[in-house]
Amino acid sequence: MTFQPDHVEHLATILKAVSGFVLSPEKAYLIEPRLAPLARREGMASVEQVLLRLRRAPDERLIWAVAEAMSVNETTFFRDRSPFELFRDEIAPAIASRRRDRTVRVWCAGVATGQEAYSLAMLGLQMPEVKLEILGSDFSQRCLEKAQSGLYTQFEVQRGLPVRQLIEHFDKVDEMWRANARLRQAVAWKPVNLMGDLSRLGRFDVVFCRNVLTYFDEPTRRDVLEKIAGVLEPDGFLVLGAAETSMDSAAFRPAPGRRGLYARDPEFRKAA
Repeated sequence: MTFQPDHVEHLATILKAVSGFVLSPEKAYLIEPRLAPLARREGMASVEQVLLRLRRAPDERLIWAVAEAMSVNETTFFRDRSPFELFRDEIAPAIASRRRDRTVRVWCAGVATGQEAYSLAMLGLQMPEVKLEILGSDFSQRCLEKAQSGLYTQFEVQRGLPVRQLIEHFDKVDEMWRANARLRQAVAWKPVNLMGDLSRLGRFDVVFCRNVLTYFDEPTRRDVLEKIAGVLEPDGFLVLGAAETSMDSAAFRPAPGRRGLYARDPEFRKAA
C-alpha cells in the first residue's frame, strides 16, 4: 500500500526521535504490516488513519505505541551460536577469574522477546564456577512482558533450542512452553530506550547488543556505542551481530580473531 509522502516523512521523524529507528524510503513497505494490528486495536479503519492521527492529533501514548509497533522484534534462541560458545568457553570464565566473587554482569540490550537472555541464562546454569547476573532490556514493553512470562510457542522453541535444553529448562503448558522458575529467576527485565540515559543501569562486564545498531544511522550508532562504553567495565566486552562493526566509534576496538567481539579502547575516557 502506498501512503502519502508527507505522512511517511512525519512517521520517520517521530521514529528517529523516539527510538532511533531509521525509516528509509526502501523500508516503507514495513508500515502496513507493522501498524495494521495497532490500527485494529485502536479502532481505526486503516493504517492511513493512524498516520493521519499522528499528524493532526498526536498524543504521547499513540506515539509510543507506533514506535513500539515499528520496532524490530526478530530473535531466536542461540541465534548465530558462535557468540554463545565464545561467551561460555572464554569470556565468562576469564572475567569471573578476575572478579573476587566470580560474578559476571551481562546486559542484553534490544532483547526483544527474551530468547537471547534466556540462552545466556541456560549457559550460566551449566557453569557453576561462574555467577551470572543477566539484565534483559528492550524498547518495547509488550516484548518485555512476553519475555518475562517466559511463554513461547512450539515454533519459537524449535528455532535454535536443542531438545535436551528444551526438556531441561521448559515446562509444557497446553500448546505452549514456559521457561521454568529457575530459568526465569536467572534474568531481570527492564524497559530501556537506547536513546536515553544509560548510566543508571550500573556497570557491566559484557554487553550483548546484537543486530540492533544496524537500524540506526551513523551518528546514532556512534552515540549509542559511546554510551554503552560508559557502562562497560574497562576489561569488559561488547558483542555485536556478525554483520555489525564498531567502526563508527572510537570507544571500541575489535578483539583479534573474534568476529563480532569488541573490547573497550584503553584510550577512551568518556565518563559513565
